[in-house]
Amino acid sequence: MMEPRENIYIENIKLESGGEGVVILDQSLLPTETKHILIKTPEEMHEAIKYLRVRGAPAIGIFAAYCMYVRAKQAKPTDGTLPYEVFLRELRDFGTYLKGSRPTAVNLSWAVNRMLAVAEEAVDATCLSSLKREAASIHEEDMAMCKSISQHGLELLKDGDGILTHCNAGPLATSKYGTALGPILLGKERGVKFKVFADETRPLLQGARLTTYELQRAGVDVTLICDNMASAVMKAGWVQACLVGCDRIAANGDTANKIGTSGVAVLAKHYGIPFYVLGPTSTIDLSCPTGKEIPIELRSQQEIKEKFYEKPSALPEVKCYNPSFDVTDNELITAIITEHGICRPPFEVSLREAKEE
Repeated sequence: MMEPRENIYIENIKLESGGEGVVILDQSLLPTETKHILIKTPEEMHEAIKYLRVRGAPAIGIFAAYCMYVRAKQAKPTDGTLPYEVFLRELRDFGTYLKGSRPTAVNLSWAVNRMLAVAEEAVDATCLSSLKREAASIHEEDMAMCKSISQHGLELLKDGDGILTHCNAGPLATSKYGTALGPILLGKERGVKFKVFADETRPLLQGARLTTYELQRAGVDVTLICDNMASAVMKAGWVQACLVGCDRIAANGDTANKIGTSGVAVLAKHYGIPFYVLGPTSTIDLSCPTGKEIPIELRSQQEIKEKFYEKPSALPEVKCYNPSFDVTDNELITAIITEHGICRPPFEVSLREAKEE
């Protein structure tokens, strides 16, 4: 077993020291290669989100905030010759372009809109410094939110519990503790032991490549399983709770998360296992009444047939359906855990209260 590192948390996003770009840990290369790359151009920023070099709703929001600052710095000439309204228009256009990279994760549009609001309210001379502070605040707030979510989640677990996860919602997808993995990592710090079963999460294998990487690195007892093995480990009595993240939460408590999450929830309901969704209140979209209104990103069929295979797994003419997310109905969710506490049904009430805190 890999020895736990003294610092089990990985710096996945930071502003380049001169503010000329954003440095990210390229998650598309994990676990075989740990490489940080510098992202500078609008095209690189869009591509980094679309092709999952940076992924996880909170992490995408942090990255987008820094990208907005970098783009503002690029667009605003130091001699002050560009009219401020023209500058704002360019920044709005870039924000629209960046939001198009992944439509499901609400944190992306939330962070872009928050940065635009700062730019629109700022005085021309102080715009860049205001944007830089706001991006840093979004990052710092996420770290505090993840710690709080982790503490609330840990209250629902006990030493020795078996936990099943799906996809990746740890430090790589957020900042520091993560959301769904946060209680596990915080528990590790406090001497609480869990046995984690990590779904591989087809077709992009975020569970296999990222979740097991983080937990193994932290010294947590983790076992990798194929997605279709979840029922077997639940039936065996090895799972006492399911913890998953989320990319968007509708007003009624329906949640969008990585494809396969709703199937885990159905199984948990059948076996009487608590199913917990963990995410910051920035992921709650009160303007979205139910999960039916959440846009679901469709991705390339090649991810199913070719990615991670030496040879294609199906004939070229075989059609594929590859939604990136599915929606878990609120009736399957035991509780939604935010930085403000544990939301229980009726979610229409508890989520609104959490959002308003």
